[in-house]
Amino acid sequence: MKKMTIAALVFLTLSACKENNVHQASLRSVQTVAPEVSGTTALKTYSGIVQEAHQTKVGFKTPGQIQKIYVKEGDRIVKGQLLAELDSKDYQLGVEALQIQYDQMQREAARMDEMFAEKAVSQNDYEKFNAGMKQLGVQLQVNKNKLEYTRLYAPSDGYVLRVNNNPSELVDAGTPVFDLLDVSHMEVLCDVPASQYVDRNNIIRYYGKTNYTGDQQIPMQFLSLTPKADGNQLYQLRLSFGQTPDSRITAGMNIEICLQTKTPQTEGKITVPMHAVFQREGNEFVWVLNADSTVSSRKVEMSGIDDDGDAVIVSGLTGEETIVRAGANTLQEGEKVKVISVTTETNVGGML
Repeated sequence: MKKMTIAALVFLTLSACKENNVHQASLRSVQTVAPEVSGTTALKTYSGIVQEAHQTKVGFKTPGQIQKIYVKEGDRIVKGQLLAELDSKDYQLGVEALQIQYDQMQREAARMDEMFAEKAVSQNDYEKFNAGMKQLGVQLQVNKNKLEYTRLYAPSDGYVLRVNNNPSELVDAGTPVFDLLDVSHMEVLCDVPASQYVDRNNIIRYYGKTNYTGDQQIPMQFLSLTPKADGNQLYQLRLSFGQTPDSRITAGMNIEICLQTKTPQTEGKITVPMHAVFQREGNEFVWVLNADSTVSSRKVEMSGIDDDGDAVIVSGLTGEETIVRAGANTLQEGEKVKVISVTTETNVGGML
């Protein structure tokens, strides 16, 4: 009798497990998604082009014969870099000659002060001596400046576009020896339509993207927007880089300009995948996943479809729900479901 009772219990237990396994196997598998609350901003993109702030022609401040050129066309240069120098021997001799005279006058200055204190020289002679020493000091400084001017330095970061002279050539003061591309303040120009010009006061952020910097958002700063349209009804927008640009970004490069604009009319709207919405008696519904893994239908109001093909929901959802993204037409009210992950390109067939 006891053995029969134990056997019955084992049979009932196995039957319950088998029934439970069958029940688990019969659960419908679904994929879920969280509604996306549409922000209060819209993103517009335009094509722009990177331009240098300006081109610069540089030359020596004093005439002379070019002794050496240290850069060539296409070289990247930095502010303060030595570009070329003149033969400075004559200028050096001029400085040395005046320096000797000036040093001599300084030695005589102490004796002149003593003589003036003892009334050995007149006030007029004393003042003439001091004036002569100051004048000689000015001439000495002018010659030192001319000597310094025999060395030509880069006025800013950039590139050497053109070298106009060769070593041993004589050049006058101001003759353009180099044409430089100033990239210390590169800018971006892009054309925007009239609709964007009208909405210009709602732009809250500018940034750029290039094929060479991946998804990196490059901060941009507003410089100007022309108030007059061209023949194509486009307005020219001028931006500067908000920080030192990546060295891969050069003048003439195309860049995608992104304008983030306030759009109060989209505030509070929610988007869900279009196939998550199903029709019932002329109304739209979505399936909401409950905490106990059951689903319940939720009536929503749809105002249309956005640019990404998603349904725009204006009422019925708060954005905090979890909804069924596929298979909405096959579910029943209160049905218990099994949630599965979305298959990715690296998990084809859901094997992982």
